[in-house]
Amino acid sequence: MIEINKTYQHWLSNGNEETVFELKSIANDENEMKERFYRNLEFGTGGLRGVIGAGTNRINIYTVRQATQALANYLIYQGEEKKGVCISYDSRKYSDVFAAETACVLAANGIKAYLSDTLRPVPFLSYSVLHFKAAAGVMITASHNPPKYNGYKAYCSTGEQIAPEMANEIMKYIMEIDVFSDVKTMNLKQAISEGMVVMVGKEVEDAYLTCVLQQQRNPEITKNNDLKIVYTPLHGSGNIPVRRALEMAGFSNVLVVPEQELPDPAFSTVKSPNPEEKEGFKLAMELADKEGADLIIGTDPDCDRVGALVRETDGGFRVLNGNQTGVILLDYILSNTKLPKNGAVIKTIVTTYMANAICKAYGVTVMDVLTGFKFIGEKIKEFEASKEYTYLFGFEESY
Repeated sequence: MIEINKTYQHWLSNGNEETVFELKSIANDENEMKERFYRNLEFGTGGLRGVIGAGTNRINIYTVRQATQALANYLIYQGEEKKGVCISYDSRKYSDVFAAETACVLAANGIKAYLSDTLRPVPFLSYSVLHFKAAAGVMITASHNPPKYNGYKAYCSTGEQIAPEMANEIMKYIMEIDVFSDVKTMNLKQAISEGMVVMVGKEVEDAYLTCVLQQQRNPEITKNNDLKIVYTPLHGSGNIPVRRALEMAGFSNVLVVPEQELPDPAFSTVKSPNPEEKEGFKLAMELADKEGADLIIGTDPDCDRVGALVRETDGGFRVLNGNQTGVILLDYILSNTKLPKNGAVIKTIVTTYMANAICKAYGVTVMDVLTGFKFIGEKIKEFEASKEYTYLFGFEESY
């Protein structure tokens, strides 16, 4: 308890006015003080994730700066600092603030930051890393967690989430950094004027969406079609890019759930902003029934998770789980692709074996990896280097 009190006092002496006010409010609550200061937030392959608030075990401007300083130290040690880092963020509370803080710390360390000029989704962030040939990426989000959370997802130069080895190295740096005395930062306006922070806008989004549209197997099918779609971004970052992609693909009859269209850090219309849960589609189903829609699509706040509901012959909606969506896409892609002799599909060890049967029917190799898209990404890198296999598709049972 001595170290906890010491750390508490350190934050009380050095924090900004808002931090000090919050910490004084828990001065007589020993359990709350212990919970906030008994450890540093763990930095893993998903980066940081925690409850928003003051303390070492919370996510705030100081723990975000600390993590970013650790990332900067790692990149400098690796000799990768000249490549820069891309940053995006979602609609959560303080996401824009944490993104700006990340950019300012990187800039102060001589690392150029490519900062999204508005909230944009994880896939855009991954694309940006490749577009700018950056050394890393940061996405400020807590994915589909409750509103009290936010997070700091870290990505490597291939646009995938970092591997355990990199995460462990960054965590070592974090443990050596005092959040108040060991972090370099600078003013955002100054960083922009000096060219150390570059605001990333519509031009890169256009390039990303062009890339998305290039993934279509039969683009002529979607032109001037009469499919009626209801889409809900669940108050998150998918609203504009998803609608733009659908429009560019030829889906002109897309209705957005009005109550869930705009960013809302409280996610006030749902218990959880998770497209894996049918409850989140209540308003979307009501709109779909009213308008006679054929398909419902929903994305989580950082738009790296997609749920779909399809109209059945009895008029109701069937909720597709991740395995079902995955095998539908898998079969469609394999049946509409000129397959190479060394084609391969990657899935995780907990994903449906129906994929194996489909791949066998098409004469395609299927491989299992550990759970997480970063492990699928590692296989893609292996294929690109060795040329032993040609990557065709990868998925896991999550949405």
